[in-house]
Amino acid sequence: MTPFDLVLTPQGVRFRGRRFPCSIGRGGLSGNKREGDSATPTGTHRIVGMLYRPDRMAAPASWAVAIGPGDLWSDDMGDAAYNHLVRAPYGRSHEKLRRADPLYDLVLITDWNWPNAVPGRGSAIFVHQWRRPGYPTEGCVAFRRDHLRWIAERIVPGTRLIIPAA
Repeated sequence: MTPFDLVLTPQGVRFRGRRFPCSIGRGGLSGNKREGDSATPTGTHRIVGMLYRPDRMAAPASWAVAIGPGDLWSDDMGDAAYNHLVRAPYGRSHEKLRRADPLYDLVLITDWNWPNAVPGRGSAIFVHQWRRPGYPTEGCVAFRRDHLRWIAERIVPGTRLIIPAA
C-alpha cells in the first residue's frame, strides 16, 4: 500500500495522508460479492473511469467524462452489456446515471467485475457521493461531496481502491 492508494479502514478511507469518513454497502464487506446482496466487495480494485454531471459541476479532472441524459449502467445479468455503460432507450434492467438526486453527480468507476463481467458477480460498484453520514449504499463506497471532489481531483486512472477483508 502507498499513500496514493484509497484504503478502507475502520475509521474511513485513507488517501494521501488524510482520512475521509465514508459509507459502504448495507450488506457489509464480502469476499463473495453477488448481484443484489448490497455488499461492498473486498479486494484491490482499480479506478478505471470518472463520470460527472456537467450541469452541476466543472470537470474535476482532464480525464473525466460528462454524464449525458441517456447514460445508463446495465445491471441485467442476462445482458451482454452487463456491468457496462449503455445508452437509452434501453429495454433491459439498468441504473440511470443522470439522477435527480446528487448521488451520481461525480462517479468513480471501479474495475469490479469489469470489463469481462461474470453474470451475477455484481455491477455498478462505484465511488460516489453519500446520501448522509452513516447511510449505507447498495455496495458502493460513498463520501461527503467535498471529500469526493478532493479525492477525484488527485487520483489518476488506475488508482487502487483497497477494501481489506473484515
